[in-house]
Amino acid sequence: MKELDVLIIGAGTAGQTAAFDLVAEGYSVAVVERSAKPGGVCALYGCQAKKWFYEVTEIVARSRHLQGLGITAPPTVSWPAILQAKNSFTSQIPANTVASLKGNGVEYLEGEAVFAAPDTIMVNGAAYKPLFTIIAAGATPMALPIEGHGLLATSDDFLDLEQLPKRITFIGGGFISFEFAHFAARLGVDPGEVNILEVMDRPLGPFDADMVEELVKATRAEGIQVHTGISIETIARAASGFVVHLASGQTIETDLVVHGAGRVADIESLNLQAAGITFNRRGIEVDGHMTTSNPRVFAVGDSAATLQLARVADQEAHVAAASIICRDKEEPSPSIDYRAVPAMLFTYPMLGMVGKTEAELIKEGTKYWKNFAKEVSWPTYRRVGLKYAAYKILVDGDSKILGAHILADNATGLINTFKQAMLDGTTVPELHKAGIMSPYPSRESDIVYMLAPLLD
Repeated sequence: MKELDVLIIGAGTAGQTAAFDLVAEGYSVAVVERSAKPGGVCALYGCQAKKWFYEVTEIVARSRHLQGLGITAPPTVSWPAILQAKNSFTSQIPANTVASLKGNGVEYLEGEAVFAAPDTIMVNGAAYKPLFTIIAAGATPMALPIEGHGLLATSDDFLDLEQLPKRITFIGGGFISFEFAHFAARLGVDPGEVNILEVMDRPLGPFDADMVEELVKATRAEGIQVHTGISIETIARAASGFVVHLASGQTIETDLVVHGAGRVADIESLNLQAAGITFNRRGIEVDGHMTTSNPRVFAVGDSAATLQLARVADQEAHVAAASIICRDKEEPSPSIDYRAVPAMLFTYPMLGMVGKTEAELIKEGTKYWKNFAKEVSWPTYRRVGLKYAAYKILVDGDSKILGAHILADNATGLINTFKQAMLDGTTVPELHKAGIMSPYPSRESDIVYMLAPLLD
């Protein structure tokens, strides 16, 4: 039996973050990872990797919108060149991850972790009995009840394509489908041959409905086919690639079918029942300190039934590590704060949000005021030919921000400003006054126009 202060399951961004916090405080820490490519989805196949494709997508989209406004010809794009640039980054991640962990005094174990008892974990036939365990095992594409689901390519596969096929169909109307559809339509695929199939009446469920409606308009304006209320019966091979059979009797012939319906916690192989750990279809149930139903086990990142965002995973990892440290010191443990978590969709235009949607406020009975505008024609957007800019700002009776929703070409900066205002408790008048001295003209200076109708 090998004793250890902390065993961390998973070498992604959350696992690494917790490990570094704990070794810095003198804990003996081991990280176990079953993948031959440690580093996590974010770095290898998610937020970092996809941005290599997004940056070029944005340039192409801007250039197309600026035709007639000064651009006379769109740029020439090479998918293989983008792939090579991306791979030059991601290929270094596995070795760098292991080297960084070992260099900071963390023991690295390659293998499968399985609970044998509430306090015992088996790794490669060896039994470990850590004082604490942190589960940071990440996520995997959710299983889909579709005949022929084994023919689906994953988002990992998409970002490793050597060439873009001529026709692509995305199953599910979530983050992956919309982002990758925008990439494909700008980087080589005829937009008319890009399809998104969503089973619900509207895609992108976590986002505000009005903002999604505007993004769908912008998406369709680029020729991307967005289908809602779709029931898929089968996916089958065809002489020319694949054919998707819909319950309506319609068929879609395509060269590639991509799983874009989301990911679920990758926890099935952990034998959580043996550890007395409660979980549901969203992941492992945790409290505000990231503690599971087993008081010696914590869960963070995509393994937990919380929010599947990389920076949320990092913050949860910090909280879990601090909870362990504080428990040993018999000090109050910190709690995670989800009040102002930004979410960003890297389409063009970007869709970003922070705080509550209007539907959430209505459901919980919260009184609110709003300022909503679509197809905004401010000079900021006319100069770049952006026709579908939109925003919605939601505030309470004390002029505090309840939610901010932006569809624009620089939504990241705008959403971050509103996020900080929510965390700091900044009122609308205060934020409006501070915005007057923003660099002008800029997307950030436009915040004063978004807020003006909400002033007391």
